[in-house]
Parts: sequence; C-alpha cells; structure tokens
Amino acid sequence: MIKLIALLIAFATFSCTSNAQKTDFSATALSETLLATDGSQVAFKDILKKYKGKTLVIEVWASWCGDCVKAMPKLKELQANNPDVAYLFISMDKTADKWKAGIEKHELKGGHFMANDQMKGVFAKAVDVDWIPRYIIVDKKGKIVLYRAIETDFEKINETLKSLK
Repeated sequence: MIKLIALLIAFATFSCTSNAQKTDFSATALSETLLATDGSQVAFKDILKKYKGKTLVIEVWASWCGDCVKAMPKLKELQANNPDVAYLFISMDKTADKWKAGIEKHELKGGHFMANDQMKGVFAKAVDVDWIPRYIIVDKKGKIVLYRAIETDFEKINETLKSLK
C-alpha cells in the first residue's frame, strides 16, 4: 500500500511539473527550422531575433483546425487592442498550399512560418504543443511570460499583455 501511495505521489508530481511555466525555449525548439512563406528554412532562434525588444504573441495554429478558426475574431480583437505587440503565426498544416491559403482566407497579420513535421514533430514536441490554437507570449527581453494558453484563455492573454505595457 505504501508503495502504491508513493507511486501515486510521484506520478502526480511528475504530471504537474510537465505543465510548469517555462521562461525560455529549449535548445531543441530554438534550433529547429521552420518553413517561411518564401520557401526558405529559418531556425526558430533566428525568427525570434527579429522580434527582440518587442512583446510577441505566438499562435500555433492550422487552417484545418476548427477551434483556431473559431478563435480568429478574438485574435483580431487582441491585435486591434494591442497594436504595439508583434504577432507570429506558426502553422501545423500538412502542406504549404493549405497553410498559405489559410493565411490569406483569414487575413492573418504578422509573421508566418510552418512546422516541417506538424503536430507530432520535433518543433511541436519541443514547445509542448498538445492543443491548437496555442498561444505563447514573450516579453521585450525575450523571456516567456505565458507559456500555455488556448482559445478559451483570452482573458489571461489580455491580462498578460496589459501587465507588460
């Protein structure tokens, strides 16, 4: 019985820590390359460098994702209310054509890249993507201030952005 209790405590501790707030991206995530709209491959660390000194909202999404599409009006409202914030969209689409068509269809304003190996790939695993849309907020110093938010967390996203002004 004691072994069972110890096992349950260890499992609960491990489960909780896996969802812990991270303040930096892993070396794996930073070194992973993403597809740019021009067809080039760019390391995630180099993409992030472009936003140095700016608050950044990263949305991991896909054109086929119903929850992503449902969240678009909230995202556009977020952008309208926070014009000084930069927005980076990382797609989990399976093809570049569908990804680019989704950008155009939904009129997404910001930087655009696509993971080369989608939801179960290296990049998605490196940033703990278990649901999309997924939002990550990075402050002006390059530290992650909100690591795990989904489409139902816009109040938390708004509060985080307000606290960074």
